[in-house]
Amino acid sequence: MSSASVYGFQVKNIQGQDVSLETFRGKTLLIVNVASRCGFTPQYTGLEALYQKFKDRNFEILAFPCNQFGAQEPGTESDIETFCKTNYQVSFPLFSKIDVNGATAAPLYKFLKSEVPGLLGTEAVKWNFTKFLVGKDGQVLKRFAPTDSPEAIGKELEKIL
Repeated sequence: MSSASVYGFQVKNIQGQDVSLETFRGKTLLIVNVASRCGFTPQYTGLEALYQKFKDRNFEILAFPCNQFGAQEPGTESDIETFCKTNYQVSFPLFSKIDVNGATAAPLYKFLKSEVPGLLGTEAVKWNFTKFLVGKDGQVLKRFAPTDSPEAIGKELEKIL
């Protein structure tokens, strides 16, 4: 574990405004790369349920749309926000579309991947709905695969919240 934390990062919300992750200090975070046209998109339902269940216990979900996997997030920020709110009643924070892999990967994602490498030590995010669990101290605790359901993650959250 490094001494760095997620709190040093600046991101843009879905409306394009700068947000310092410092504003989430002291909260347990689940950071997820999302897409509107993915086989895992229905996980928005489970993520929202998780958020409703734990948000009063200093828990936040931060969703970062990404179009790097099968071009499954082609829309604009406005399209994405409307889709999430209309189809899944998403109330957790949505952020601007980013890249999570490659030379143009968002600095936050470069950090998350270096802190908790994936299978066989590879850092790359494999697909949409990869989830990173961050502790109240801003340290990255665990990486969950796209196939790990929000319900399964809820069991982990019960232990740490």
